[in-house]
Amino acid sequence: MVKFAVGSVGDSLSASSIKSYLAEFIATLLFVFAGVGSAIAYGKLTTDAALDPAGLVAIAIAHALALFVGVSIAANISGGHLNPAVTFGLAIGGNITVITALFYWIAQCVGSIVACFLLQFVTGGLEFEYTFIDIVQSAPHLYMAAGPFSGGSMNPARSFGPAVVSGDFSQIWIYWVGPLIGGGLAGFIFGDVFIGSYETLPTSEDYA
Repeated sequence: MVKFAVGSVGDSLSASSIKSYLAEFIATLLFVFAGVGSAIAYGKLTTDAALDPAGLVAIAIAHALALFVGVSIAANISGGHLNPAVTFGLAIGGNITVITALFYWIAQCVGSIVACFLLQFVTGGLEFEYTFIDIVQSAPHLYMAAGPFSGGSMNPARSFGPAVVSGDFSQIWIYWVGPLIGGGLAGFIFGDVFIGSYETLPTSEDYA
């Protein structure tokens, strides 16, 4: 059973909540900057736009390490979501309110956009445009099984930043709908199937 709560704007704008949004913004910015930057570096160092197996693995590892750093930074402050799909799943499971989740989304998407504008600036723009069209939408986040087929972009914020900066929103809805459905189902199943059926372990006295 879905257990989400709407919440209130006042609660979602408390000092601790604002710290959480700032943490999500910074962590997502770092994740996208390093992840998309790795794809840009690949495009800069090679003449072939198609990802070869070595390039696929290298970009996937770069995303994994960047995600690890981002989550480590934000985990104790915001939970380290860095992904609107994760936030959506937690809202469906009743772990955060809908209004708070919306603020998380804003922080994550703005962090991604700022990261991509920074990348556009430091690369001079041309490499970014080239990379977005030919590589960024195909760059996996260590999801090497999905990467060659759909791009493996299981993070809507990760896809949204490059789309905004490049002005290319073609099929962007796919990169939102798919992960959100998956995140929502995960939040529902985890909360109701696993947590809902959880039974405490017997105490030591039960074995005496």
